[in-house]
Amino acid sequence: MATRSQMPASKLVYLFGSGMTDGRAELMELLGGKGANLAEMSLLGLPVPPGFTITTEVCNAYYRGGRKLPEGLRGAVEEALARVGTATGRRFGDADNPLLVSVRSGSRASMPGMMDT
Repeated sequence: MATRSQMPASKLVYLFGSGMTDGRAELMELLGGKGANLAEMSLLGLPVPPGFTITTEVCNAYYRGGRKLPEGLRGAVEEALARVGTATGRRFGDADNPLLVSVRSGSRASMPGMMDT
């Protein structure tokens, strides 16, 4: 059984959209460019679909921990998916009313076209 890497007890996932925005533009180092901008647009009242950002610290912990997911990440993502599902009236994995998601990579520095998403 794989073990989880250790990570400081900080927030792993930041929500945005539908009145549940945790982040802001100043957190670009933590949320990456896309995540910080989505949070900021949501705070400004622009129509942003509900979603969440997994922090850059999670990526750092993954590599520091020998490519093991940080403790608590799975639960944090499951909780975020449930909150997005509640906001949209859909459920991740539901055959009749599925929550469809889009996954995008992001980083602290802008690198258009460098990552497959």
